[in-house]
Amino acid sequence: MSESAVPSSADPVRQEAGAGWPARWAGALLCLVVAGIHVIDQGGFTVTRDPYYIGIAYHVLEIAGVVAAVLLLAGRVRAGWLLAAGVAAGPLLGYVLSRGPGLPHYRDDVGNWTEPLGLVSLAVEGALFLLAVPLLVRGPRRRPR
Repeated sequence: MSESAVPSSADPVRQEAGAGWPARWAGALLCLVVAGIHVIDQGGFTVTRDPYYIGIAYHVLEIAGVVAAVLLLAGRVRAGWLLAAGVAAGPLLGYVLSRGPGLPHYRDDVGNWTEPLGLVSLAVEGALFLLAVPLLVRGPRRRPR
């Protein structure tokens, strides 16, 4: 069998943790939903929230969500799950800090724990985190020879 005829499932890169299609599609979809929620929350792609560092963090998160989805679907699952875990954990931490003690120059959301879009975001990010971390921690799968 020639190298080009080797099925992609035999590719070592595709045998990384979480290589199953259902998990990868679910992870990619959740990453895109996290990105979409933050685009909606900031008022669109071209808007940058105030303060400026929060706006930049939103843009970085949105780009990271799309990149993580692409990595997962392209078969680069280890990197995809690692980035997906960050896409989930970053906004979860931001939610707690912005509603609890507040962030520098950003106290608009202190105490605003029940904002509907924020709660949807928490649910999606929590689901993504619970999907990504076990697959990431599990490590590469070994196939018997």
